[in-house]
Amino acid sequence: MKNEYKILEIKDIIINTQTIKTFIFDWKMEKDEIPNPGQFMMIWNFNGESDEKPMSVSKIDLDNEEIGITVKNIGEFTNNLHSLKIGDELGIRGPYGNHFKLNGDNIIAIGGGVGMAPLRSFVEHAKSENKNVDVVVASVTQCELLFEEDFKKLGVNVFTSTDDGTCGYKGFATHRTIDLLKSRNYDMAIVCGPEIMMKGIFNILEDNNIPGQYSMERYMKCAIGICGQCCVDNTGWRVCIEGPIFSSEEIKQITEFGNYHRNGAGIK
Repeated sequence: MKNEYKILEIKDIIINTQTIKTFIFDWKMEKDEIPNPGQFMMIWNFNGESDEKPMSVSKIDLDNEEIGITVKNIGEFTNNLHSLKIGDELGIRGPYGNHFKLNGDNIIAIGGGVGMAPLRSFVEHAKSENKNVDVVVASVTQCELLFEEDFKKLGVNVFTSTDDGTCGYKGFATHRTIDLLKSRNYDMAIVCGPEIMMKGIFNILEDNNIPGQYSMERYMKCAIGICGQCCVDNTGWRVCIEGPIFSSEEIKQITEFGNYHRNGAGIK
């Protein structure tokens, strides 16, 4: 990890859904700069807001020395990012945080919405290690399913679910996971999505004695453990340092998980 910015041109922009884009950058893969699945980068759009935001790394291409950052348009900062074009520049620093760990041979990856972003790079890594992987891709509606075709090209089993049933399966990621566990066994799970969804998945996995790893999101400023903005309740853990990936045993100690978190002013 290096803590200075790189000013990089956008090499390519992939329109994933109506609200989600992936930005591709050339990234020199020096030893301390190679991202691992689950880590994040801090993005600074100096053409828009002066603030910076954490974004998950969805693509890690060691051969071509490229990374991809997947962004959902949900506010002023991300709207400004979505207005950029190939050749425009962004400030990027990182990678930060810990990462998903590959344990066991039979893995289920469960994601909702743009939470699929860090799962994509992990699934690609798991397949390169000849692991068996099932992926639950969930969203509100079919046109917002993220990376479904990418996962199929990797040769994993893809199980979609949408709130409105437009993909053929009506239900949440929790419902799809319950159905899969009736006939399949897993050594581990990785999970990313809205925290209320992850809380439901956590309960299901605990009931089935499946260890999980969960990607948490919190308000961040420094990303290097100094400002304390992303601390989680009574643990003293910082999402940017001890996270963003937390194991099942760690999740049990985080009382705010799935219940509340604090905004930039520290208010619940």
